[in-house]
Amino acid sequence: MPGLLRGVARTAVVAGTATAVSNRVSRRQQGRWAAQEAGQAPQAYQQPAYQEPPPAPSMADDTSTKIDQLKELGELKAQGVLTDAEFEEQKRRLLA
Repeated sequence: MPGLLRGVARTAVVAGTATAVSNRVSRRQQGRWAAQEAGQAPQAYQQPAYQEPPPAPSMADDTSTKIDQLKELGELKAQGVLTDAEFEEQKRRLLA
């Protein structure tokens, strides 16, 4: 039973991280498109007007879960979805 619960928790954390990153990328892209339509410079480097969700429950603090999340963040960075600054910020939050 604990193995099943750990797997469910890991899946929830990975899905939550992927959703948060995807939403942030979508918002940033929409801002860039709006700025291009208005003839302005993109506002991609301003602080977001929303707050990040709170950290996952304590079960997500498992070392293997953190390693999996770091691998996923590394893949997103390698694909160009995350910038270096965004990668470092997400990594800092994950390891805090």
